Amino acid sequence: MQNLPALVTLLTVLLQFATMWAVGHARSKYQIKAPAISGHPAFERAYRVQMNTLESTVMFLPALWLAVHYGYVLWGGIAGLVWIVGRTWYAWAYLGDANKRGPGYAVGMLGWAALVVMSALGLGRAMLAG
Repeated sequence: MQNLPALVTLLTVLLQFATMWAVGHARSKYQIKAPAISGHPAFERAYRVQMNTLESTVMFLPALWLAVHYGYVLWGGIAGLVWIVGRTWYAWAYLGDANKRGPGYAVGMLGWAALVVMSALGLGRAMLAG
């Protein structure tokens, strides 16, 4: 279980790659020339999935590693997997129909929120002890 957070981090990198690939594929398929970021609804959904996932990752990875650093290796890894599942669900749903992205978003936020709580508890405990 010590390696679970590292596996979650690798899965996050792969998720980022998948969203990047989806944008490139949609750009080619719908002939959206760079640097344009609009033009076809399917391309725009792919682009938003990539950007939203990137924005979420910026908050997720520090929370994951703070939780792990302060002793929540197993639970942090599990919460990280919840985030991965939620973000993947979110991406698939959003690519098909933007109105169906909500449940995946909620699951991802649940995983992230758990990591923030673990990080805060661990940091608070460390500050009180030291």
